[in-house]
Amino acid sequence: MRWVILGAGGMLGRDLQSVLADADVVALTRADLDISDLSGVRAALDGVDVVINAAAWTNVDAAESSESAATAINGDAVAGLASVAGDRLVHISTDYVFDGTASAPIAENTPQNPINAYGRSKAIGEQAVLAAGGYVVRTAWLYGEHGPNFVRTMLNLAASRDTVDVVDDQVGPPTWSYALARQLVALARSSAAPGVYHGTAAGSTTWFGLARAAYALAGLDPERVRPTTSDKFVRPAKRPSYSVLGHDAWAGTGVDPLPDWHAMLTEAMPVLVGGSR
Repeated sequence: MRWVILGAGGMLGRDLQSVLADADVVALTRADLDISDLSGVRAALDGVDVVINAAAWTNVDAAESSESAATAINGDAVAGLASVAGDRLVHISTDYVFDGTASAPIAENTPQNPINAYGRSKAIGEQAVLAAGGYVVRTAWLYGEHGPNFVRTMLNLAASRDTVDVVDDQVGPPTWSYALARQLVALARSSAAPGVYHGTAAGSTTWFGLARAAYALAGLDPERVRPTTSDKFVRPAKRPSYSVLGHDAWAGTGVDPLPDWHAMLTEAMPVLVGGSR
């Protein structure tokens, strides 16, 4: 089985390389392949069995003023990739294709309704992948060993601040990127039907709850984390206030949904504070 990882230089891409360390893998960073280069994509995918696309425009706020550029990568380039890869493609998407107004876990077949430019660009890419018969795996609130992310930021701030103020009015499923990488590989190796799957932790918390849990697990005083509201941190792109995704599509695939977010964070913490997996 021959694999290609697109976006291999990112947090998830690097974890995918670790999970597939013993496999036949070509790991391509942005510098190696521009996914909008269709001829380059065709050449890179020749003879490949599985393509995992973790390449994307990920700057949510910048997309508000550069929506056409974000769409060119997250929408148009993904459509070209899907036209070449078809059912070989496992494409990473996001909770941002929803509006955040739900109050119960969002099912895989819920209609898209993005509230910002990034979400709109990712929604276009999803539609193209599904039309080509590929797999869409939505994730949310990712953190991990590689690259900047919320958990690492909170732990770093502990060294320079006595307290940190963290929003307590956005709800989501903190998800360890390495666990997601394992699930993506299991999906690609399974006989699961193409379609939409949600690759997020079970359960939910707020950013405030996540920060407190990270402090506690790192041996820091969680009382140093103080709750606040989103209106204290005005940003160009509106964020969904509720990002908890349902996992019903995994039933019958032979692939397990991801575990509870706190159990996952507990497993991840030694890696995040500089230990080994």
